[in-house]
Amino acid sequence: MTLAVTPHLNFAGQARAALDFYAQAFGGELIVMTYGAMGQADHANSPDEVIWGQVASDDGFRIMAYDVQAGRDYDAGTNAFFVSVRGTSSEEVRARWDALAEGATILQPIGPAPWSEAYGMLTDRFGVTWIVDVAPGAA
Repeated sequence: MTLAVTPHLNFAGQARAALDFYAQAFGGELIVMTYGAMGQADHANSPDEVIWGQVASDDGFRIMAYDVQAGRDYDAGTNAFFVSVRGTSSEEVRARWDALAEGATILQPIGPAPWSEAYGMLTDRFGVTWIVDVAPGAA
């Protein structure tokens, strides 16, 4: 049996833009279901908002997101979670870093760290904090 963990990000009207951005940054298939397409527009969300979305790539990257239903509390929080992207080579992680860095706030520029040949941390333009690094012992 295999168990996979997928970060599920919650937004208030920005899920589609975020999923589009992550599909560009990581490649892979983008799937988006809207409240309208699922007959759920009665939740007072825009029919075009995302009730379920996902980006999945052949290299194992997977992330899910949706727009929180109208009437439910939403607070992105402060440092409530980070998403870690760990690869096996500097070239691999730097390509993802460069894509995510567009419009981001850099918290730790990517570079060597005591445990990794490349490590960096940024908060993307959607408020999601990413840790990007090469797995310790890889290379």
